[in-house]
Amino acid sequence: MSELAVDMFDEICPSPMQPLRMKDKWAPMVLRCLEEGPRRFSELRVPLHRTSAKELTRSLRNLQHDGFVCRTSAGRTVTYELTDLGRSLLDLLDTVYAWSDEHGDDLLDAYDPDDTAGGRGAVKE
Repeated sequence: MSELAVDMFDEICPSPMQPLRMKDKWAPMVLRCLEEGPRRFSELRVPLHRTSAKELTRSLRNLQHDGFVCRTSAGRTVTYELTDLGRSLLDLLDTVYAWSDEHGDDLLDAYDPDDTAGGRGAVKE
């Protein structure tokens, strides 16, 4: 096995520039909800009812900050819409969802709800 290179991760592209940050589990779902066009916050709350308004607001702000979603205000009406950059992620999401469907049982088998350290993963013996 070869050694890992010191410059394996290009400093020109720091980790905050990566498109999908796993720390925000709602981001991919928000992108999917905006696939067919602009939506109001209250519309997004319907399929994303398991998240709080605060978490959804944070996801929308992060997506807007990263250039994937634009926020439009017209009077008292605010809508959120995918940018071209955000729309370009939809095929990637389709691939991730297909992988998740294919490996769903494996993911459920590997999941340990008692793992409070988070992410220790499988132990090879």
